[in-house]
Amino acid sequence: MSEKRIDTGTITLHTESFGNPDDPALLLIMGAQSSMIWWEEAFCRRLAENGLFVIRYDNRDTGRSTTCEPGQPDYGLEDMAEDAVSVLDAYGIGQAHVMGMSLGGMLAQIVALRHPSRVLSLALLATSNFAAHLPPMEEKVATFFAGMGEMDLTDREAFIRFTIDRSRVLVGSKHEFDEYKTARFAAGDFDRANNPVSMTNHALLAGGESEMARTAEIGVPVLVIHGTEDPIIPYAHGEHLARVLPNAKLLTLAGSGHEPHEDDWPIVIEAIAQQVG
Repeated sequence: MSEKRIDTGTITLHTESFGNPDDPALLLIMGAQSSMIWWEEAFCRRLAENGLFVIRYDNRDTGRSTTCEPGQPDYGLEDMAEDAVSVLDAYGIGQAHVMGMSLGGMLAQIVALRHPSRVLSLALLATSNFAAHLPPMEEKVATFFAGMGEMDLTDREAFIRFTIDRSRVLVGSKHEFDEYKTARFAAGDFDRANNPVSMTNHALLAGGESEMARTAEIGVPVLVIHGTEDPIIPYAHGEHLARVLPNAKLLTLAGSGHEPHEDDWPIVIEAIAQQVG
């Protein structure tokens, strides 16, 4: 693993890479309120072992990248998509495969639409283009996030408890919830963050509507990966993406929720390796 800090001229992005830089590049974009460490190091290494140069990075307002004051983000989704391109530029990568989780999947779609020459393929995990007819998140998820304002996320233990409770709400029935592992990652997220509370800014972001309306224009191969028990972006969203994207395949994770769970890694990595190969 190798670290690189990128100065775009306006913000700083913290990145890490795995594997041989001469191999095809795979850029990983994580979802809302989560730093790059939720793309687990072991997952990244396994992808690299399949002949990929893997890059993960902290989105704005997470980890060691630039943060705004909580409640005052000065950017939108299009800016975050351009951050992904800035990462590729900093590594000297003209074209890459791109994988996005949740919000990261939206950003990956925006990148593919705004910079089609830069994207070789997409892998879209637990994400959507949020067409109007698609079902909303489950009530249990809405209820949980509605109570975020009562949590003191400046307190390390409260931050860890919030992350555990959030992860428990999002897990599917197929996998046993690992509270110890989640707590360990939550502690790591808190300890390495410039400002842990700034992650809440992701809930305030706007933009990307025009790109999401043009999803069908994405012509590169797309692997849509979605759990049947995803409570925040229901499975119907993944089915819809697989229908509207002209060159898409749907990988269904039966019983999985909104989670890149370790038990699903083998089938996911195999599918990605087949697509990029």
